[in-house]
Amino acid sequence: MSHHSSTISLRVNGEDRSLTVDNRTTLLDALRDDLDLVGTKKGCDQGQCGACTVLLDGKRAVSCLQFAVGVDGSEVTTVEGIADGDRLHPVQQAFLDFDGYQCGYCTPGQICSAVAVIEEHAAGWPSAATEDVRPEAGAPPLDAAEIRERMSGNLCRCGAHNSIVRAVAQAATMREAENTVSGTEVSA
Repeated sequence: MSHHSSTISLRVNGEDRSLTVDNRTTLLDALRDDLDLVGTKKGCDQGQCGACTVLLDGKRAVSCLQFAVGVDGSEVTTVEGIADGDRLHPVQQAFLDFDGYQCGYCTPGQICSAVAVIEEHAAGWPSAATEDVRPEAGAPPLDAAEIRERMSGNLCRCGAHNSIVRAVAQAATMREAENTVSGTEVSA
């Protein structure tokens, strides 16, 4: 190993992985080239389109702007790790039900972002579209304006945004219903 490369450890989609990467390698390239997880797409390579969005320690991140060595020891979930075995994640199912894709290139990043959006909203995080951001106000309704703002970092060149908004709303409703049925308290 030279001074230009490092060995890193990541937990990717629930599996511990170790790899040696050039110190300049992005997380996106490590996932695609070294781990053969090609669901994460390279779009703009500048952090502007969201096609490379993954969950990094449970929070969404554009993987093209993360150096792989900088996330050593982190947990990464790509679109390949979103489903529960053969059971689709509610976001994936909603994208199918509401045609939240056309060419599909942006879909993996959209799905990872939507999973995080729903969790961020459930945790009470405000967005730029939230009118009352005081903590005591609680989470605003996850309406179309909130979803559009929260998903604005993920672009769809085909124009499936209306379907994506409907899919995210449906998946959020499914999450809330599952938590209510299972007895888990849902954040306000």
